[in-house]
Amino acid sequence: MSFLTSLRPSALRPLSHPLTLRSAFSTSPPAHLARMTIVGRLADSPEIVATSTGQDVVRYALGTSHGPRDNRQTSWWKVACFAPEGGLRDLVMGMGKGSLVYVEGDCSMNKFTNKEGTAQTALSIVQRNVELLDKRDPRADGQAEGE
Repeated sequence: MSFLTSLRPSALRPLSHPLTLRSAFSTSPPAHLARMTIVGRLADSPEIVATSTGQDVVRYALGTSHGPRDNRQTSWWKVACFAPEGGLRDLVMGMGKGSLVYVEGDCSMNKFTNKEGTAQTALSIVQRNVELLDKRDPRADGQAEGE
């Protein structure tokens, strides 16, 4: 028996539909590939803002620092959380300014025109997962200042 005849007959047959092989690996719709993981400190307390459709969105900003201590630079990241009322929203709303937070989110670049008519681009991050690494209680900070 020769090598070629020992192969399975299906491997020797020419492909009748080469395009079906491309989509045969997955039947699910494509997922977001632009994901970010950020560990940073909360710039201010989160706030609830209503969208034009009336849905509540929790918005907050994170700051991350990089570079040597004598020339440290800070990057600011705006994050949106569409969590319904409940545990996750309560966790996010309970985070105080300066809390160390781990955030995973989907990213997208949005182009818009500002009030002056200048075209701008902004990175939008929609939170998928959040973990509070170090909580700073704003009430405790206020009491410490008053003492």
